[in-house]
Parts: sequence; structure tokens; C-alpha cells
Amino acid sequence: MEAGFIKGDSANLPKVDSLMVANFFARNKDFCEAEYRNVKTSLSSRESYGDDAVGYVQLQRGSTSKLCTVKCGVCPEHKVRTKPYSVTVIVDEKNGVIVSARCQDCPASEGGCKHAVAFLMWLPRRSEEPSCTQIECYWKKSQLSKVGTSLKFITSKEIAKSNIPTSSDNAVLNKFIELAAAKEIKNCELIRYMKNSMEDLLWTSMYQLCIKYGVPSSEEFVNKILPLFTPNVLKEVEEKTRNQSENNL
Repeated sequence: MEAGFIKGDSANLPKVDSLMVANFFARNKDFCEAEYRNVKTSLSSRESYGDDAVGYVQLQRGSTSKLCTVKCGVCPEHKVRTKPYSVTVIVDEKNGVIVSARCQDCPASEGGCKHAVAFLMWLPRRSEEPSCTQIECYWKKSQLSKVGTSLKFITSKEIAKSNIPTSSDNAVLNKFIELAAAKEIKNCELIRYMKNSMEDLLWTSMYQLCIKYGVPSSEEFVNKILPLFTPNVLKEVEEKTRNQSENNL
């Protein structure tokens, strides 16, 4: 933590609303219209990215001015192990104005970068959260930077929080396939996987193999399907799946 700064939490962050953010974008020359309206920046402002990427929030309030400086570390999306980008936002709490938002580490910050956008959209969400008796500290490692450190995998039981009843009744699926065939729907992904054509080799897909040979352990599953993949089958699969970007199979 930098000298003079304190840990950010739900009780001491400056109040920032969406109107303040909109006014900042409208009048700030660093965020030109072509830049902050593009798809990449729109993705940066989404809740699922900002809430996971923002961490180590700290702030400082001037003794004489009404300016509040808020800093954070924004974890890169693709290289989560690297040093987070340092983003600084200055808020005029008296007049309800965002003075500046800048990323210190990104070359694109001269024209307004996505890390500044992510932090700008993160602040209003924290201000809009309902008050509670427990104060949440934001001086902590971002969720995105934890990927691959402690949680290595998740089981299907953990994905489903409740006990979902299972059934072997395929009536709904069969009705769907029947209606799709009647309407000649061919581009549906589900319909493509329902085919079991030797000509298209779809029977070699993991989906079809799991349905037909699914067993409790991976070892048993491999032993079941191994005899199916003869040299001739492997050769045919290789030939029919070339040019992957242009190959539907």
C-alpha cells in the first residue's frame, strides 16, 4: 500500500453513480467516441469482468480539498499471473464529478484503455450495493488472479447446488428431433450431434461416445472405446477434419 493511502472498503469508498460516469465519458478527451463505443471496451465494462479483475483497492482523501484518489490493481484477462495494471481515479466528492481516470501501466491509456473503463464501472456497482452491518474490505487479491492457484477443477456435484432429479425419459428430446426434421432445421448444434452417421464420423465425437459407453471411471471408458479407433478410422478422421476453421465436422 502506498504512503498516505488506506485500504478501501464498502464504508469509505466515494459515492459514484452511473450518471457521473456517463458525464465523465461525454466530456473527457481521453475517451473518444470511437474508442469507448467499440466492442472491446464494452466487454471491459461488463460486470463479470470488473468484479473479478479489480483488486487491492486503496484510497486517499485530501486534508483541504474535496478530492478523493482511488487506486486499484486490474488483473490482465489473458496473463493472470503477471503484475496487475495500476489504475487511478480521482473523484470530486463535493461536486459529484469524476475528475480523471487513468491507467499507469497500459500503452493504450493515452486514448482511454479498458482497464480504466473496468474500474470506472466497478465503482458505481459498489456504491449501489445495499448497506449492511458488515463492512467488506476491497484491499484483497482479485478473483481473476486466483485462477489456477487453489481451485484446480470443479466436479459436476459442485456445479449443481441442489439435488436435480435425473430421468432416462427421452420423450422431449425425441419430440424436438422430430419437429426439427419436419421443419428441415439443419444448422442447430443439437441436431448435428443427434446424428449417428458413419459417413460423417460423428460417432467418434466425445458426446456420442459418452452417451453410448459412459461408465463411472475414466479408465473403464478408455478401455471401452479404445478398440473402436482402428488405424483406418483414425486415418479417416484426420483426412475429414483438415482445415479446421473451414470444416464443419
